[in-house]
Amino acid sequence: MYVPPFTITPEAINLIAEISGQIERYAIRLEQEDGLRLRRANRIKTIHSSLAIEGNTLSEDEVRDILDGKTVVAPLKQIREVKNAIATYELYTKLDPFNMNDLLKAHGVMMQALADDAGHFRRTGVGVFSEKGLVHMAPPAERVPLLMNDLFDWLNSAKDHLLIRSCVFHYEFEFIHPFSDGNGRTGRLWQSLILGKLHPLFEHLPVENMVYTNQQDYYDAITTSNKEGQSGPFINFMLREIYKTLKKHQGEPLTDTTPSRVPIKIPNKIPNKLKRMFPGLSDAAWNVFMSIKSNPSITSQELGEALGISDRMARKHISVLREQGLIARVGSNKTGCWKITIDR
Repeated sequence: MYVPPFTITPEAINLIAEISGQIERYAIRLEQEDGLRLRRANRIKTIHSSLAIEGNTLSEDEVRDILDGKTVVAPLKQIREVKNAIATYELYTKLDPFNMNDLLKAHGVMMQALADDAGHFRRTGVGVFSEKGLVHMAPPAERVPLLMNDLFDWLNSAKDHLLIRSCVFHYEFEFIHPFSDGNGRTGRLWQSLILGKLHPLFEHLPVENMVYTNQQDYYDAITTSNKEGQSGPFINFMLREIYKTLKKHQGEPLTDTTPSRVPIKIPNKIPNKLKRMFPGLSDAAWNVFMSIKSNPSITSQELGEALGISDRMARKHISVLREQGLIARVGSNKTGCWKITIDR
C-alpha cells in the first residue's frame, strides 16, 4: 500500500495533545446561549474565506445576504460560487470523507456551472502559478485516478491520528491537483470533513478562515513541504492554526452592533403567570415574543438571524402569537411595528 511521506515532529505531537484538550472546551462553547448564532456566523466565515482565497470579492455581509435569499448586485460568477458553496456545505453531514465518490459528488456541486468537468477528474495537465511563474506542476492527468485511489486507500487504512491524516490528505490532494478547477476550496472542505469524524464541532469551526487570514504562511508551508518531499512542515502549520482557531473561538459571547437587531440574550424572564395563561406556547415562541417586546420594530428575518431559526419559522411563531392575542401589528408591514397586547 502506498504511504504518503511525512514526518511527525515533537511539535506536532504536543499540538495534538493541546488540540484534544481544546476540543471539549469549544464543544461546551457551542452549547452556550449564542451557540446557534455562532454556528451560523462560522458557516458564513467559512464560505466567504474559502472563496476569497480563490479571488471572490464578495463581502461576508453579501455572502450572508445570498444565504438569506436576498438580491445581491455582483458578478454572476461570484454569486454562483457562493450559492454552490452554500449547497455543498449543506451536504456536510451526508458526505463520507473516506469515500472518493462523495468527493466527486461534492466537487460537482461546488463547481456546477463553473467548470465543464465538474464532478470529474481533470483530463489535461495543470500547473500552479504565482506572480513569479510556475510554482508546481501537478502529476499527469492519466495518473490522477490511480493517485487518488492510493490516497483514499491510505486514508481508510492508516492508523495515524485523524488530525495527522486530515493534514496529510489536504497536502497530498493539493499536490495531485485532481481537478481542472476548484482544488483549493474542495481540499479545504475535505480536511474539515475528515476532522468532523474526530469531533462534530469541526463542522462549525472555520478552518477555511484560518487559511484565508494566513494565506502566505499556508503557501509557504506547502512550498517547504514540496522542497523536502514530505508534508511534515504543512502538518505543523495546519495543527498550529487549528489550535489557535479553537482557542480564539472560546472567547466572549457574540455581540451584535447592527442597529435594530434583537439582543442575543432574551432580555427579561417570561412571567410565570403569563406562561400559565398560554400553556401551549413553545419556548421558541416565547423567545420570539420577548424579542419583539425588546424591539418592536424587528423583522421576521432579523428574528430568525438572532435566534438561529429560519425566517419561515420566525413568521410561524409570529402568527401563533397573533392568534393568541399576545401581539398585534400597528401600521403597514413595511413601516409599522409590533405592539404587545398582553403583558402581565
